[in-house]
Amino acid sequence: MLEEWVSLDGYAVDARGSLDFFPSTEQNRAADRDQLAFLERVDTILLARKSYEMFADYWPTPKSAGEIIADRLNALPKVVFSNTLREAPWGDGPPATVVPGDAVAAIREMKAAPGKDLVMWGSLSLAQQLMRADLIDEYHVQICPVLVGGGRPLFADRDAHARLRLVETRHYEGSGLAYLHYEPVRDA
Repeated sequence: MLEEWVSLDGYAVDARGSLDFFPSTEQNRAADRDQLAFLERVDTILLARKSYEMFADYWPTPKSAGEIIADRLNALPKVVFSNTLREAPWGDGPPATVVPGDAVAAIREMKAAPGKDLVMWGSLSLAQQLMRADLIDEYHVQICPVLVGGGRPLFADRDAHARLRLVETRHYEGSGLAYLHYEPVRDA
């Protein structure tokens, strides 16, 4: 499954390459409680190199102290898709596994293996490759109440056509966040 945070106008990264439009931890408490419950379904976090670097700079460090999901997130195995990294340390915990080469093929194999769900966070270019390969079974989109006016859109392939079925919505009082859960409608 793919889980992304986007601005209301659909950007996963603003025009400066920043994620500053994401809500603060304080604004995000209710969404984090739901996220903690969601993580019980997951046994592996998938990241591309840039997202790994951002995550590793925050989650396994004292900066994440007090974050509701920190312990669970840090305990989950992580796979980093990169042709440049040789290792992917994760603070004091076990390092992430680095997988070079064809990430789409590797993820296809991982999905076929037994186990709980896989979740991809961030990793926009790889997420878009997985969308084109029809490997996303669930889209979890957190919509931030801000218009950024430009940047990198989550759904960049404007010529693609995909039908989705709305499974669940939530909104978080006080933060303006909205959560949308969609699943692809695949022809039988």
